[in-house]
Amino acid sequence: MSTGSSPLRTITTMSPTLASAPGGCCFTGVKHAGTPVGRIEELGGIQTYISDPPASATTQKVILFLSDIWGSLFLNNKLIQDYFASCGYLVLGPDYFFGDAVPNHPPGRDLATWPLTALKPAVDAFPAWLEAAKAKYGTEKTKYCAVGYCFGAPFVMDLCSDGTVVAGALAHPAFIDESHFEKLNRPLLLSCAEDDHLFPLAPRRRAEDIMIDRKCTYYFQIFSGVTHGFAVRGNPDVEIERWAKEQSAKGIVEWFDRFTV
Repeated sequence: MSTGSSPLRTITTMSPTLASAPGGCCFTGVKHAGTPVGRIEELGGIQTYISDPPASATTQKVILFLSDIWGSLFLNNKLIQDYFASCGYLVLGPDYFFGDAVPNHPPGRDLATWPLTALKPAVDAFPAWLEAAKAKYGTEKTKYCAVGYCFGAPFVMDLCSDGTVVAGALAHPAFIDESHFEKLNRPLLLSCAEDDHLFPLAPRRRAEDIMIDRKCTYYFQIFSGVTHGFAVRGNPDVEIERWAKEQSAKGIVEWFDRFTV
């Protein structure tokens, strides 16, 4: 990750915040049912969930899956990664929480400060992980995309500014400021809840204004009837939440398909 575009800009610069740090809404949700089909291996010092595309897939396309604070090894996130893989992508999801994601928290953890303290180790470890992932699974012809949920959003914005990926996507982002959009130079999808205390209407429209002014390639999904976290931890027994989650994932795949042909 380039030093000029670190996610730590969100907490170390004066650029106006658009999506704030993870809050109480990020620690709740519904655990889904299903059987993951991927595997876990170490890449660049980080345990990584890896889900392979069907054997019939011929185009080498990779999705870098940058998870929310529940981690890439959380069941819901594994199932999303498996879905992306079933659509023809190799999916790589680093556990940049080093086993300390939300599902593994002991009682009494200080939830107010933990996301900020978890950010720096993740940022520090990410470049070596990325190089290891590219060395093992990439070729000169590989096309990389990146999707970031909540905590993972600034990683995607950096990858979309330094040219690592051909396209990016965010779902209910956190840790985003104006400078992320001012440096954006890759196509970006934003999958958003109409009601999101971390990324509310006014900042969302400010992000759009910046992208319009810079003539960026972008696409918004705005879902009513859901809140922050819907794309990972929505309740599948509630029709609108299930539909929004599924449409978010489907839209992300279709977005990436446009830029990986």
